[in-house]
Amino acid sequence: MSIILAIDPGSRTTGYGVVKKRGHNFDYLGSGCIRLGDAELPARLKMIFDGVSELIKQFQPSEFAIEQVFVAHNVGGALKLGQARGAAIVAAVNANLPVAEYSARQVKQAVVGTGGADKSQVQHMVQSILKLSKSPQADAADALAIAMCHGHTQQSLIGMAGQASKTVRGRLR
Repeated sequence: MSIILAIDPGSRTTGYGVVKKRGHNFDYLGSGCIRLGDAELPARLKMIFDGVSELIKQFQPSEFAIEQVFVAHNVGGALKLGQARGAAIVAAVNANLPVAEYSARQVKQAVVGTGGADKSQVQHMVQSILKLSKSPQADAADALAIAMCHGHTQQSLIGMAGQASKTVRGRLR
């Protein structure tokens, strides 16, 4: 069993999601958004750091996952997003949490089954998988999807390690 805190970083709104992974299942623990308003960027970065630090204290996660930066057309926006990610990552590292990073395509593939899924598909699948009574806000849904992607990835890595161990033991006999 592990508790995963995941962050969908943003310079205006940063989504968070927290799930408990039990075997192949996920239990919803919480989600929401850190709303940053119109303050100057350094003040918003402090809000992200403080907000993520508070979430870590509240939920006591054992793992931390975050979305990687995606650069489309706006390089300035990507730089701000990178700084928002950095503030969240520093909060996790200060709490001695391992940090895992996933692309948007990896997250969508893990949760929806296609890397080209849109936000409404991600929201629907998150609601369905976690058995939520209503669809979470888009940034929170993205963060919950990141958490589930991390849980699936960790489970796959553990499974592959077990298979490799069996293969090595078989060769040694």
